[in-house]
Amino acid sequence: MLEAIIHGIILAFGLIVPLGVQNVFVFNQGALQPTFSRALPVVVTAAVCDTILILAAVSGVSLLVLTFGWLENIIFGFGILFLLFIGFSLWRSESASPDTEAERFTAKRQIIFAASVSLLNPHALLDTIGVIGTNSLNYVNEARWAFTGTTIVVSWLWFIGLAAAGRSLGKLDSSGKLMQGLNKISALVVWGVAVYMAIQLFGNVK
Repeated sequence: MLEAIIHGIILAFGLIVPLGVQNVFVFNQGALQPTFSRALPVVVTAAVCDTILILAAVSGVSLLVLTFGWLENIIFGFGILFLLFIGFSLWRSESASPDTEAERFTAKRQIIFAASVSLLNPHALLDTIGVIGTNSLNYVNEARWAFTGTTIVVSWLWFIGLAAAGRSLGKLDSSGKLMQGLNKISALVVWGVAVYMAIQLFGNVK
């Protein structure tokens, strides 16, 4: 069981640490919200979505995405459109005031955006299915649950730490210019992922 736990820790960090849309959005909101508690909606939503994806992958339910190619293309299509929208929303945030920006990203909007970048992100889906789902097959009974539980715990701790790091950075930005720049960088990252996904979708359709 110890082997399963260590494996889960390494695998989970390997999947969630790289810069991606979900991480960018969680860090961004942690930095822009006036208090850490105001960023909890995005933290909890991202972590819950990851938990759902992990459980689905381990149980084999999410293998439907790999079984039906057309379903993967539909997910890619929706994901691209939503990422373009998110990038536009971040880029046009001209206000340099963290408090003003926090008012725009209400708890409801945080939840909607976080759920969308988590569940409409084909890379997140395929990574979870192909990596965590496949690796879970190496274990049975208690060991499999230990592996699954470990990846879920790491995911929750990561998003909490990411938002906390963002909040620390936000406290250092009294002028708000750093946060404005962060929005621009976040938008470029989101658009970059959307373009990459569009290229992959074109390859699938072709």
